[in-house]
Amino acid sequence: MNCISKRKRRRKHPYINKSLYIKPLLTALLFCFFLLIAIHGFAQDSLRFPVPGGNPKQLFFLQRSQNTNTVVYELNMKNGILDSIAPVHIFWICYAEKSQKEELTSLQRQHAYGLMTTYISKDHYELRFLANKKHVMQLMKGPNHLFHVYDRINGKQAIFSSIYLQINGGSLFSPHIEYIMTKGLDAETGAAVSEKTRP
Repeated sequence: MNCISKRKRRRKHPYINKSLYIKPLLTALLFCFFLLIAIHGFAQDSLRFPVPGGNPKQLFFLQRSQNTNTVVYELNMKNGILDSIAPVHIFWICYAEKSQKEELTSLQRQHAYGLMTTYISKDHYELRFLANKKHVMQLMKGPNHLFHVYDRINGKQAIFSSIYLQINGGSLFSPHIEYIMTKGLDAETGAAVSEKTRP
């Protein structure tokens, strides 16, 4: 009788062990899976984005969540005079590589990061992103007689300095933008201002 009971216990042990350990194992695997997702998301959000500087012609710059490569928008001066046909020159600083400067491709210029400019006067131009022609910015001289790009941030006139796009999927010409962060200086007080919006 004791032998029979021992055999029964031996048969039950493997089954009992599986029921006891499979559930905790699955729970641990799921925890690791979600932890990896969280770490991956944190790593993207915690990228350290350089701030391009040392360029007196720089107007503003654009950065995206995918990497630190930065699109810079600067005055297009020729012999000290602003080019009235193409007043803004746009180029990459490839920080994710060797920080080299590169020109935009024709596709990037025409569909993604390029600007449409409208001549208003010698010291005043309207700017529109080709990717969003409804939004109008103003390139004009300020009280300090220097050119700035003016835009509205938090409903007030501001000197536009940077834009950040948080992108989650999509394609180059149709990215899925979660939010847009614009930064600048209050045109009246000079205080730093920023605004987070959703497209």
